[in-house]
Amino acid sequence: MNSSMINKIAKAKRYAEEPERIQFTSFEAKFQGENDVHTTRYNDGEWQCTCRFFHDWGDCCHTMAMQRVLGVTIPEAHRHGVLSGLGTGPLSH
Repeated sequence: MNSSMINKIAKAKRYAEEPERIQFTSFEAKFQGENDVHTTRYNDGEWQCTCRFFHDWGDCCHTMAMQRVLGVTIPEAHRHGVLSGLGTGPLSH
């Protein structure tokens, strides 16, 4: 492996340890709920989910779970249902 690639791998590891460098602007994910598969979307600060609860209330357990998983990689203003300090740090493995 050449030294350029070794340097890029080291940089990638450092970046992965600093998730606050990443800010998602949009994505779509399939979410396996207890009763059905739902599609959750995030686009420019707006959340969407195909579940009935989201349709009625504008927020749901699927979007709140995604916010916890994504933590600091989405702007704080769009982390609804996440208590301060919870789900805002990097994921632990």
